[in-house]
Amino acid sequence: MSRVDAHHHVWDLGVREQSWMAGSAMDPIRRDFLIDDLAPLAAAAGVTQTVLVQTVGLAAETPEFLAIAESNDLVAGVVGWVDLTADDVEDALTGLLNRPDGQWLKGIRHQVHDEPDVEWLNRPDVRRGLTVVAEAGLVYDLLTKTPHLPAALDTVRALPELTFVVDHISKPEIGGDLEPWASGIRALAAEPNVTCKLSGMVTEASWTDWKVADLKPYADVVLEAFGPDRVMFGSDWPVCLLAATYAEVVQAAEDLTAGLTPADRDQIFGETARRTYHL
Repeated sequence: MSRVDAHHHVWDLGVREQSWMAGSAMDPIRRDFLIDDLAPLAAAAGVTQTVLVQTVGLAAETPEFLAIAESNDLVAGVVGWVDLTADDVEDALTGLLNRPDGQWLKGIRHQVHDEPDVEWLNRPDVRRGLTVVAEAGLVYDLLTKTPHLPAALDTVRALPELTFVVDHISKPEIGGDLEPWASGIRALAAEPNVTCKLSGMVTEASWTDWKVADLKPYADVVLEAFGPDRVMFGSDWPVCLLAATYAEVVQAAEDLTAGLTPADRDQIFGETARRTYHL
C-alpha cells in the first residue's frame, strides 16, 4: 500500500533563518530544503502522502506551508503554528482555516521542549489555546522531552476532546537509561486521545555510528504501549540527515517493525496518520 510520511520539514533560508540551527554541528543541513528535494526520496520509499510540520514559532510560516500543500500533490496536511497564549488565538486559527488553502491545516505545534518552564503546558493561557485548537477540530503535536512528560500527561487528561500526537517519541536520549522516559510514555499511551510518531530517533542516538539495535528498545516500548493503530512513521527529514539518509530512516523503521503483521505495518506506515490527521 502507499505510505505516509507523517513528519517532515522544509525551509528556505532566503526567506528566513532557522533560529534553532545554531552551531557548527548543524552545518550539514544549513541550506535550503524544498518539497521538490523530498519528492524523489519519498517516491523511492513508496511514500505518496506527507505531513509538513512547522519549524519556527512565527505566524508567517504556516500560510507558506498551506500554499505548498495546495500546490503539491505530495503534501496531504500541514501542522502549523499559532501563539497559543495570545488573546486572539481563536481569530488566528479561524483566519488560517478560512483561507482558500485552509483545508490543508490539520494540526498545531509549539516547540515545548525549548520552553525553560517544564510546566508550560499547564499554564492557563496555554490550556485555553489548546481548547481552541480542539474546538477547531485540529490535532495538537506534542514536541517534548522527558522532563515535560508529567505536564503533557496532565494536559492530555484535562483535554480528552483534543487528539494529541507525540513527536519523535518525546526525544529520549538513545543509549541512556530507558527510565523515566519509558514510564512517562506508557502513562501517555494509557490515554485514548494520544498517538505517537515513530520518528526522530536517529538524531537522538549517536549521529556517526547508530545502529537499529540501539533504537529497538525505545521503539519496542512505543509499539507495546500504543499499539500499531496509534503509531505512525515519520522521517523528520531533513533534520534526519544529520545522522542518516531518508532511505536509511525508512529502512530503520521497516527493521523495527519487521516482527509485526502486514496489517499492523500498514497502520504504522499509513493508516494511523491518515486517520489521525484526516488526510
